[in-house]
Amino acid sequence: MEKLKLHTPDIAAQNIAKIAALFPNCVTEAKGEDGAIKPAIDFDQLRQELSGSIVDGPRERYHLDWPGKREALLAANAPVAKTLRPYREESVDFDTTKNLFIEGDNLDALKLLQEIYLGRFKVIYIDPPYNTGNDFIYEDDYSESAESFKQKSSQTDEEGGRLVANFQTSGRFHSGWLSMIFPRIKLARNLLSDDGAIFISIDDNEVHNLRRACDEIFGGDNFVADISWQKRYTRSNNTIEFTTVVEHLLVYRRSASFDVNLLPRTSEADSRYTNPDNDIRGPWKGASFLNPATPRERPNLCYPIQNPNTGEITNPSTNAWRRSRDEFNKLATENRLYWGMNGESLVPSIKMFLSEARGLTPINFWSHEYAGNTDQGTLELAELMEGKVFSNPKPVKLLKRVLEHSTGPNDLVLDFFAGSGTTAQAVFELNAEDGGGRRFMLVQLPEAIDPKSDIGRLGYSTIADITKERIRRSGAKAKNADLLSSLKSDFGFRVLKIDSSNMRDTYYDPEGVNQENLLQMVDNIKQDRTAEDLLFQLLVDWGVDLSLPIKHELIFDNGVFFIDGDALAACFETNVSDDLVKEIASRKPLRAVFNERAYENDSKKINIEQIFRMLSPSTELRSI
Repeated sequence: MEKLKLHTPDIAAQNIAKIAALFPNCVTEAKGEDGAIKPAIDFDQLRQELSGSIVDGPRERYHLDWPGKREALLAANAPVAKTLRPYREESVDFDTTKNLFIEGDNLDALKLLQEIYLGRFKVIYIDPPYNTGNDFIYEDDYSESAESFKQKSSQTDEEGGRLVANFQTSGRFHSGWLSMIFPRIKLARNLLSDDGAIFISIDDNEVHNLRRACDEIFGGDNFVADISWQKRYTRSNNTIEFTTVVEHLLVYRRSASFDVNLLPRTSEADSRYTNPDNDIRGPWKGASFLNPATPRERPNLCYPIQNPNTGEITNPSTNAWRRSRDEFNKLATENRLYWGMNGESLVPSIKMFLSEARGLTPINFWSHEYAGNTDQGTLELAELMEGKVFSNPKPVKLLKRVLEHSTGPNDLVLDFFAGSGTTAQAVFELNAEDGGGRRFMLVQLPEAIDPKSDIGRLGYSTIADITKERIRRSGAKAKNADLLSSLKSDFGFRVLKIDSSNMRDTYYDPEGVNQENLLQMVDNIKQDRTAEDLLFQLLVDWGVDLSLPIKHELIFDNGVFFIDGDALAACFETNVSDDLVKEIASRKPLRAVFNERAYENDSKKINIEQIFRMLSPSTELRSI
């Protein structure tokens, strides 16, 4: 029984808890007036979270720090003037699929997805660069001024693609890697559902830093596991010291709402249940009534118990009891206490019935038999694609285990370091096996491939090209493997590429128009952009799901897009008749968008508004 506190609530502690829910990385440890360590707010960090520029003013505290951390935080918070452009010819089942592949810098992608997919993903899996000194990372310079960094992180530089190797001789071996990974994981946390989790593959080089970074981003209480995955099953005598046969798979949850999916029970596990006393409830196994804690440690679990057969009373000595007095009485009433074969034991065991047993708890060591190995990953990719196109891809079995332990049949999966595309293949195969409808979103940088390399000679110009081709082939393979599931499963994917905005610069900066370029600005849309390009920028800006089905209709010789039936109607034609407007309004879409140039004058614009006011007054009307 808990004692009454007999004092008013600790408002400061409550406020710290509220801030921790919003900004876990702003909670640190500090000494109180009594000298005890207690939670506190890192106000410098909180100021940085709420600031659009780099904030100075460090103070002594326990936290993870490195050169460039403030710039990394700024990179996470800075806006981007980017959009997503659709590529039908590279997609499969573009109009109907709910799977997405985004080509571009994943930092840009994560920012573009913030509003649309906030709290939507059940699981995120990433396999980031391992920082061996040769891996490529995404941001190249954290020694520049705050202002120039802000411009770069705001994507004002049209060149993009700032790839450099993070060589150990740079003097920023760990700092550069942390500055790359920290803002990405920070943004990814926002996309996880409350009951979601992130799984991160990493090796020994950065696992210590990654865990501290994730503790700061998610909160240490949300650490779930450090799984050792047996990536190899043989030793190499070429190594000087120890042969590395395992990698880490760090697991963090968004909140305590996450529950890991248990394993199915096995005949071996069930064989441990017997029925020595012929209990009508069936086989059971005994659980100890002794607590690992001593009586001094758990005095509330110390009381005399009596054997109902002998009448002998026993008091706890070395160990306290595992259950309270009320629970003991309840177990006795329900005949769930077993006093030994002869009924004379001093301490009973608790009957745990097989009929009530749950699935098996997963362990934090995944053997190569359970979760595959890198050799299998290489063979799986070779079966789909000619030649060796990727080094040491993760095996499909590993990703399927991640999905089995963390997703339901209709959950959304994100991988923003897609690599060869193993995650997509795992989703396809698992859906084909269990009839699920899991959906994936993959992001991959179009890192250039040397055309003279073995991969380049196969016709691939970027890593993203390899990823897309694997998704196509693995989808077709999974579809053909189970014709029944193919009738209801989704084996397609929609390709979107990150690009500069579809709008001219003067759309965002009208003051930039002058007499010399006035005639060029009659249309505020870039000349090389299509109506479908505009449609997807609209979906991004409006926070509409990018995987909703799209239907294009020709109405009175004008193209009109309908998203998810009547969720959105968009017409970007410049010659819009009243009949066309009436037809669109008659379908009562939730939202409707027209090209600003369709309004020849103010009276035309007012007329369109009046038509919608009469036929569909609840429609939200916009123009671009």
